[in-house]
Amino acid sequence: MSIFNISVTEVSTFYLVGFPGMESAHIWIFIPICLLYTVAILGNCTILFFIKSEPSLHEPMYYFLSMLALSDLGLSISSLPTMLKVFLFNSPDISPNECFAQEFFIHEFSAMESSVLLIMSFDRYIAICNPLRYTSILTSARVLQIGLAFSLKNVLLILPFPLTLVHLRYCKKNLLSHSYCLHQDVMKLACSDNKFNVIYGLFVALTGILDITFIFVSYVLILRAVLGIASQRERLKVLSTCVSHICAVLIFYVPVISLSVIYRLVSRSSPISKILMADIFLLVPPVMNPIIYCVKSQQMRNVILEKLCQKQS
Repeated sequence: MSIFNISVTEVSTFYLVGFPGMESAHIWIFIPICLLYTVAILGNCTILFFIKSEPSLHEPMYYFLSMLALSDLGLSISSLPTMLKVFLFNSPDISPNECFAQEFFIHEFSAMESSVLLIMSFDRYIAICNPLRYTSILTSARVLQIGLAFSLKNVLLILPFPLTLVHLRYCKKNLLSHSYCLHQDVMKLACSDNKFNVIYGLFVALTGILDITFIFVSYVLILRAVLGIASQRERLKVLSTCVSHICAVLIFYVPVISLSVIYRLVSRSSPISKILMADIFLLVPPVMNPIIYCVKSQQMRNVILEKLCQKQS
């Protein structure tokens, strides 16, 4: 029996929201959304395929990139079913248990993406500040251990979300703010005491702040090491290896921080602004990360072009 079946609720159905007041245009809005999902899924599957099949990409940096692609793929697939229901089939209803399950996976893959970006910053730090020991520090076995450890940490971190929501009572409110379920959105529907959810949600947000703090510290140390290089050309060459990761960090954290600020600090923010920021948070990183890494990584770009040329010849 599912752990979600022990819920005691008075509301039997939650209702998702697309863009309020634009219901008649949902089918047209779904076209660009569908395009973004298609690019995200195909792009991340392409990254995974080439890293798996090409021996020259069997390096720590690309193993971490494959973890990022898996996180982006999971994030896209987690939100896709309800996006389809709301925008394509005009069916906004969802059971509480389905909602709790979806919000677990969305937050789990989001936390995993944050962790992978942190790991990748350590990878860049070791590669630039301690290049001679890079391969001995980040062996394949150690990369696997790091990936499994952070995956387990994030499962244990996010699991209390659905386990606590399932015990709350939902009496009157049943209208959510998005076309998918987020923890901060669902817990506001509860009519019973949800102080633990508020406090624990802040704790989870704090872990994300710690991630970005450690990323910032890594780049401070990297910058200090780079400034010690005499040649300006060499400095730029070293810094160019970090551009893809910096772009991925900005693309992920700017919408996350903006969404948290809108929910927790801006009491009278427009519903449309919340919806747009949440959609950017879910859709843009999975779409942009494969593009950034394929464009900026010469090794990845060369492998893809070589494979395409082989197929055409």
